[in-house]
Amino acid sequence: MPHRITDECVACGSCTDECPVEAITEGEDIYVIDAEKCTDCGNCAEVCPSDAIEVDE
Repeated sequence: MPHRITDECVACGSCTDECPVEAITEGEDIYVIDAEKCTDCGNCAEVCPSDAIEVDE
């Protein structure tokens, strides 16, 4: 299952460099994960300082 970024995102951008498939982009207020590209590796969630990334069920 792909991951998603919640409203807890502080838009720091630390997750973008960790995504091996470039599925994360800067949105209007928070970063966004493209579910079609996400491979569920979890790298982004590991580096998120605000724990704003979770599995999208």
